[in-house]
Amino acid sequence: MVSIVNSTMDQSKSVYDIIMETKMPHTTAYRKIKWLVEQDLLVVDRICISDEGKKYSLFHSVFRTIVVKYENIKIIIEAEQNIDPVNRLTERFFSL
Repeated sequence: MVSIVNSTMDQSKSVYDIIMETKMPHTTAYRKIKWLVEQDLLVVDRICISDEGKKYSLFHSVFRTIVVKYENIKIIIEAEQNIDPVNRLTERFFSL
């Protein structure tokens, strides 16, 4: 799952692009992406239509960075959010 999150941190990608980049089996990729979306760790950034008329989603990680530290029997997790909801909404509104 880390490889999927890493793959989608910088730019939105389709399931096919994620599979090609991570060299993950199709069924595993679909199952993990579904779980990540259900846990709100990935979001559907856009829904596109291919030249053949097929619909596909582009996924994007909600985190820009994740740091996990283990110090003195404590686990410290630091995460930087990747998506600013206000900017994203403004972007979509003005792109119509």
